[in-house]
Amino acid sequence: MVQNVPQQQQDHHQSRLRRLMSAPTIEAIAQTVEEVGKEHASSTGQGPKTDHNAQAAIGTWSSAWRHLRETMRSLFERIKRLGQGLNLPGEDKPFSVPTPDVVPAGGQFVAKSYSNHAGTRAYKLYVPNAYKGQPLPLIVMLHGSTQSADDFAAGTRMNTIAEECTFLVAYPEQPAAANASKGWNWFRPGDQQRGHGEPSLIAGITRMVMHDYSVDAERIYIAGLSAGGAAAVVMGKAYPDLYAAVGVHSGLPCGIASDLPSAFAAMRQGTADLSMAEGSAPIVPTIVFHGDQDIVVHPRNGDNVIAHSKMTASLNSKVHSGEAPGGLAYTRTVHNDAQGRAILEQWDIHGAGHAWSGGSPLGSFTDPRGPDASREMVRFFLNH
Repeated sequence: MVQNVPQQQQDHHQSRLRRLMSAPTIEAIAQTVEEVGKEHASSTGQGPKTDHNAQAAIGTWSSAWRHLRETMRSLFERIKRLGQGLNLPGEDKPFSVPTPDVVPAGGQFVAKSYSNHAGTRAYKLYVPNAYKGQPLPLIVMLHGSTQSADDFAAGTRMNTIAEECTFLVAYPEQPAAANASKGWNWFRPGDQQRGHGEPSLIAGITRMVMHDYSVDAERIYIAGLSAGGAAAVVMGKAYPDLYAAVGVHSGLPCGIASDLPSAFAAMRQGTADLSMAEGSAPIVPTIVFHGDQDIVVHPRNGDNVIAHSKMTASLNSKVHSGEAPGGLAYTRTVHNDAQGRAILEQWDIHGAGHAWSGGSPLGSFTDPRGPDASREMVRFFLNH
């Protein structure tokens, strides 16, 4: 054990270890371990000019980090082998998506970008073959960490459904320059407000599609996975006049975190504190999917997304149970208003982890065994 590193610095170092929990691939975890170790050495102020005792301590820390990195690699190699059908990307095989699996025959997947005061974001837009200038619904899809538009489109099969049902799909992309894991910064106050940060960019992309194509302004929806699911909740609260409904897969409530430590706490534990939901904001129809074995984002967060929305409405609930063709059971709870319309819908998927339910193995972070989240979201959306 290192004796000459102050306890306060060790505690600070350990808090930074929580960053590891957001790195969903083996390579990302190993890289994060190295980066956090370097940050610790820098934070101690013990550089090349320190005394021999301090340098010896840093050397011992470096050795410990190398050991931890190899231990994490071994652990996640075992997890990969025990994946039981979950499509978790490995470190030794670069992830790629065959073009036909992203772009159905006749459709177009167009690369574009949008810029405003908050920066620039690339995005891809799927245009179905049946589009001839008539107003169509639009679904905005926010990917999870480490994913891309092509990856997310392949995993969710949303472009295939868009071709069948004739609607547009936009996929904003988060660059590594904005977040090292390419996840949306849903936990930062500056990225939780209308007209600011990432919400302004996502809304700007939505409006750009409305300008360039014929879009039914009453039928615009937004959905996301993990960090993208949390960002979708933010967008629904910040722009209830723009989005008619929200889809949240393995995400978190809006306002539950204000920095990285509180984000990790929410991801790992969830919270029973609903104080951030107080107010009289209009309820936005929302459909939630969450695996009850999710160890990345605690399932309680799915409950809280629904609970936060219910605080501003009087709804009646009905519970249904079933089993998907792939073998996973689920509990579906529908919350209806006085007119019998489904305003909130929650799917608890039993035995599922942190993966898009019913998704294609051609995309990352999917579990083909569960109910088809994409089709169920589209059904829910088109009823609003």
